[in-house]
Amino acid sequence: MQTLPADERLIVALDMDGQDALALARELAGVVRWMKIGMTLFYQEGPSIVARVSELGFRVFLDLKLHDIPHQVEGAAHSVAGLGVQMLTVHAAGGAPMIEAAVRGAERGAAEAGVEVPAVVAVTVLTSMSDAALHAVGVDRPAHEQVPLLGRVARAGGAAGVVCSPHEAAAMRELFGEKAYVVTPGVRPAGSETGDQSRVATPAAALSAGASHLVVGRPISAAPAPIDAAKTIITEMEGADSWPNS
Repeated sequence: MQTLPADERLIVALDMDGQDALALARELAGVVRWMKIGMTLFYQEGPSIVARVSELGFRVFLDLKLHDIPHQVEGAAHSVAGLGVQMLTVHAAGGAPMIEAAVRGAERGAAEAGVEVPAVVAVTVLTSMSDAALHAVGVDRPAHEQVPLLGRVARAGGAAGVVCSPHEAAAMRELFGEKAYVVTPGVRPAGSETGDQSRVATPAAALSAGASHLVVGRPISAAPAPIDAAKTIITEMEGADSWPNS
């Protein structure tokens, strides 16, 4: 996974309304390969947004963070896999049986639609959550302990990898091995504002720790020239050491 070119490892988050999302995607076509469609955009625009982004030549990371009883998650994964996405998320906190159901649903939905089976990756601890925030919801373990616990749940459920902050990427890479997806939000180029993220790192640090893919939103989407911002991040990624060479 770490041998992919930098432009295939950068995922740009389309966290905006449909018109602006498509405008940004058109601007970045040919520069990056992945776009993230999260719940705000998906719920606003519906499944058609996946087709419209895919038609521009992008691979789609559908970040809906499915979390429900296994039967419901299997059905949801079946539905969204048929849209032709390449990666989708579930919450690891839903447990191994729920993750297994998501994998089954994704495989069945893709087969019925005749499309590529998407990688099911499990979200561990949101990058917006600090140790204090975890404690406030009854989790007494700090993030660096909670993430590996949920990573083991994800692996037991057959997930293709995890979503975690760059701070836990090394532990997840060791747990899952070199071929797994280790997707890291909370990536900010040096000097960028952290916004609502708590556990962040630079692109180079995330790759060195073992990330396979980096999710970047506002440092690109809110930049005066998004295409230049994306190219700058790709250049930084190209000059970084990738796990396990750091």
